[in-house]
Amino acid sequence: MVGSDTPNRKERRAREASGEMTDRKFMEIADAFIDLANQKNQTIPATDLHMIMLYAAARYNAHVGKNVVNVDQHEPFVTEMMKSYQEMLRNHLADPSV
Repeated sequence: MVGSDTPNRKERRAREASGEMTDRKFMEIADAFIDLANQKNQTIPATDLHMIMLYAAARYNAHVGKNVVNVDQHEPFVTEMMKSYQEMLRNHLADPSV
């Protein structure tokens, strides 16, 4: 689309090559985690697996909060993470393709 803010393929590839997190790259990485979960679900019940994934996400987010973005106050970070998760979960529950 001419005049659009949507980058063309060449621009997207340049952004990704520079390390920028594009929507496409974001979804590709998310899909890799989902693929791993689907693979593990062949031997682990989904009811166990979803709690394992939540634990792993919480552990990794705690690492990022403490060691990468260096949050001084944990509760505002926890609140923001909870809001983000709630919005994502609601959106996915409303998605008929899930």
